[in-house]
Amino acid sequence: MAPNVDPYDREITYLRVSVTDRCNLRCLYCKPVQDLKLLDRASILSYEEILKTIRAATGLGMKKIRLTGGEPLLRRNFVHFVESVCRIPEVEDVSVTTNGLLLEKMARPLFEAGVRRINISLDTLNPLKYTKITRREGFDAVWKGLQVAEAVGFSPIKVNIVAIRGLNDDELLQFAGLSVRKPYHIRFIEYMPIGRDSNWTPEKYISSDEIRSELETLGPLHKIPHSIHDGPAERYRFESAKGEIGFISPLSHHFCPSCNRLRLTADGKVRPCLFADDEVDIKTPLRNGCSQKDLREVFQQAIASKPRRHHAEILEKGEGLRSMSTIGG
Repeated sequence: MAPNVDPYDREITYLRVSVTDRCNLRCLYCKPVQDLKLLDRASILSYEEILKTIRAATGLGMKKIRLTGGEPLLRRNFVHFVESVCRIPEVEDVSVTTNGLLLEKMARPLFEAGVRRINISLDTLNPLKYTKITRREGFDAVWKGLQVAEAVGFSPIKVNIVAIRGLNDDELLQFAGLSVRKPYHIRFIEYMPIGRDSNWTPEKYISSDEIRSELETLGPLHKIPHSIHDGPAERYRFESAKGEIGFISPLSHHFCPSCNRLRLTADGKVRPCLFADDEVDIKTPLRNGCSQKDLREVFQQAIASKPRRHHAEILEKGEGLRSMSTIGG
């Protein structure tokens, strides 16, 4: 068996890397309102440690890297770090997930550093509702950042929407229309029960099937074949649309059989499954001066412990106690 193949014959080729747990938003579904405990600086992996870890991962065949947070653009010298990641020969694809607040000024430097693919979290097109969801003002800044990213040349630009009943479900058609006018990949993500502080309830949950049914009132959606960069999204396009529609359905349609990823948390844990807190410590070996071979063995331990499937079923809380902000989106 290849070193990056798990016990269920899934080839692990994708590493999501959280560079910080800090964020300049407090989104309802991501961060608790109270008792928010941030990591101290010594607990967070340094850029040098993250680079060493990524090199070990690429030695096992992980070629796609996504940089997340928290909000990754908040971390000092992030663009320089991105350049270093992009220079690793075995890395074939580097992408960034951001809330977009700082993107207007950082889009061009990120592009020049080597990033071509970017995801922007934007759950509403209504400025007042944006403030309600994120507990911060900033819609105009995110929208400007989105336009700058398009002008600079990022492609694809993916706009991530967590669909929540009673909050933004009245905007589904508006977002879908955006995919017709703009070359954006609009991705609807099912609201997931993650973390002990999650506000998730069954009443707020909307399945991808329900979302798709509503979108089809605008016209037929044409299926797009999977590509190497798709991850779990099922992709569609309206006739003559400039962009796409994607559905990420962790609850209604398990994508576990095709899961190809691990997560590296900002505090140095390799997480085999988003929904479970079974993690493998990689920070301690790093700080004890371990070799690349030792780090690869840590990754192989994580790969070997990937579960067959998650158990974050509808009507139940997920197994994970960590909030999404501490895991990495």
